Amino acid sequence: MLLDPPRVTVFCGSQAGLSPRHAEAARALGRALVRRGLGLVTGGGRVGLMGVVADAVLEAGGEALGVIPRLLATRELAHDGMTHLHVVETMHERKALMAALGGAFVALPGGMGTLEELFEVLTWAQLGIHHKPVGVLDVDGFWAPLSAFLDHQVAEGFLRPPHRGLLLRADDPEALLDLLERGQPPGATPAAPVVQP
Repeated sequence: MLLDPPRVTVFCGSQAGLSPRHAEAARALGRALVRRGLGLVTGGGRVGLMGVVADAVLEAGGEALGVIPRLLATRELAHDGMTHLHVVETMHERKALMAALGGAFVALPGGMGTLEELFEVLTWAQLGIHHKPVGVLDVDGFWAPLSAFLDHQVAEGFLRPPHRGLLLRADDPEALLDLLERGQPPGATPAAPVVQP
């Protein structure tokens, strides 16, 4: 399946994390996107893993779109080298536009903001608001505790197995992109695309 639009929205930390493996994985993902002719959508900052993945895409000659609220343009140091930087007024506008600009979603390691963005798009997929694939790049087992918790939710009757299958996971960027490009994730129901702000 061709991603529509042919870009991947990447949620990730505005920090680089303690292990150099996080930044290595972000760079590898950026280069893999360009090799496949896919663009990047990020939160528009030039710091942390956001900056690392954007720089990797730009250095490889790819398209990198950023979406940043005016309030965070200074705090997260807006990346002025992006192919295009959308400056919006609210976090809600940011998330809606990031969702609309990408044909799939990937979460790299990150903090609470990354988790919030990841779970929002997973919830939207569960509700049929979109039918775009969602995955995590599992750098050194970073997402293993989350996967175990989702399995626990299934075991406790709070999450249906088809919805558990919405979250794809791989420890290699190429393998993860293969999963995303295979098509509609299991359990998703086609619906109207997310409405842009």
